Amino acid sequence: MRTADRLNQLLFEARSNDLVVRFEYLDGQGGGLCAFGGKRWLFVDLAQSVEDQLECVQSALSEELANSDPMRNVRRAA
Repeated sequence: MRTADRLNQLLFEARSNDLVVRFEYLDGQGGGLCAFGGKRWLFVDLAQSVEDQLECVQSALSEELANSDPMRNVRRAA
């Protein structure tokens, strides 16, 4: 799978896990996860190569999934 395709797949997965994805020019410093305003955000640094963006998103998504409540997306019967 091409790097760009894998990046898009992971970004879709991030959004599916309630992360707000923002693409910002961060001068090559890298992106990552943060929380504010009651939401979880994933920043992707546009100054980085696609390979570096992919590495950052993979790392952030792994961290998010490891720390998330596995039942948060499960609907409970009323």
